[in-house]
Amino acid sequence: MRASDLPLSEAYDVALLDLDGVVYIGRRPVPAAAESLAKARAAGQRLAFVTNNASRTPAAVAGLLRDVGVPADPRDVVTSAQAAARLLAERLPAGAGVLVVGGMGLRKALYDRGLRPVSTAAERPAAVVQGYEPGLSYGLIAEGAKAVREGALFVGSNGDYTIPGGDGPPKPGNGSLLQVIRYATGIDPIVTGKPERPLHHESILRTGARRPLVVGDRLDTDIEGAHNGGADSLLVFTGVTDPLGALTAGPRHRPTYLAPDLTGLLVPHPEVGGDGDTRSCGGWTARWNGDRIALEGDGDAYDGLRALAAAAWRSETPAPREAVTDALGRLGL
Repeated sequence: MRASDLPLSEAYDVALLDLDGVVYIGRRPVPAAAESLAKARAAGQRLAFVTNNASRTPAAVAGLLRDVGVPADPRDVVTSAQAAARLLAERLPAGAGVLVVGGMGLRKALYDRGLRPVSTAAERPAAVVQGYEPGLSYGLIAEGAKAVREGALFVGSNGDYTIPGGDGPPKPGNGSLLQVIRYATGIDPIVTGKPERPLHHESILRTGARRPLVVGDRLDTDIEGAHNGGADSLLVFTGVTDPLGALTAGPRHRPTYLAPDLTGLLVPHPEVGGDGDTRSCGGWTARWNGDRIALEGDGDAYDGLRALAAAAWRSETPAPREAVTDALGRLGL
C-alpha cells in the first residue's frame, strides 16, 4: 500500500471507476457514491466510468448513472465493447464484416469504428465478437462458432464467468458463454475487458489520463486490471470483495489503497510503517505471532485494516484465512 498526503481526488487526475458494486448495485445507488463523486469533480478530478458490460450502449449507461444521481454524458463511459471495437478496427480494413454474438452495445461500438456488424457466417465475416446479452440465442452462438471454425478472428468483450444476480446468486457471465465457442472450435478468444489491457488502454486514450486511479470492488478484474495497466488502485468494500478476501489476496490482486466506499476519494491515506513481521498504521499495530497475525491498538478501523493488510502482504504467498480471521474480528468489519 501507499500513503497519500493529498486526498486521492487531488492526487490523481482521472478516476477510472467501475460501476456495479461501486456506483450502483443493479439499479440501486450505492450509499454516499453520488455525493462523493460530486465532491471529487469539484476538487478537479475527472471521472470515467469503465465497465465490462458490453450489452449497454454508453448512452444507456450514462442514463443509468443519472438515475442514481450521478451526472454523466455518454463520452464519460468506456465499455469493453468499445475496447473490442478498437482492437478489431486496428486489425481489420474499414468496412470489414464482424459477426456480433451479442447485443446493441457491441453493434454500436463497431459502427462507430467503421466496421460492419453481421449476423451469419454465410456473410463471411473477418471476425466474431462476443459479449454478454440476456437474450443471446443458441442459433447466434452456433453462427459464431461456424465463422470462427472457418477462420474468423475470435474476440470476447470480457471474460467474467459470473455477473451480479441482483438479490440472488451470481448468474453466468460472458466468460462462461465464451466457453461454448471455445470448446466447439478449439480456439481461444482474444479478451478485451478487465483485467486484460485493451480496456485499460482504451480508457487512457479516451481520457488522456496522466495519473489515473482505478477504483473498483473486484480483485480479479478491477485490481488485477490496474496491475496489468501499471496504474494505482483503490479497493472499496461496497460490492463483491470483503475485507477477508482482500487480506488473503495474491500480489496481482492487492490494491494501492483501501476504503469503505467512494468517500475514500476525498481523504488522504495514512502511511503504513514497520518492517519484518510488524506493520503499524494510526493507532494500530499488526504483528505476526507464529502462524497468526495479532492486532493491537485502537482508533479508526480502516487504519487497523491497513496495518493488517500490510502484514498479511509481507510476501508474495497469500496469507491463509486462519492467519487473519481473529485479528480481523477485532475491527468489526
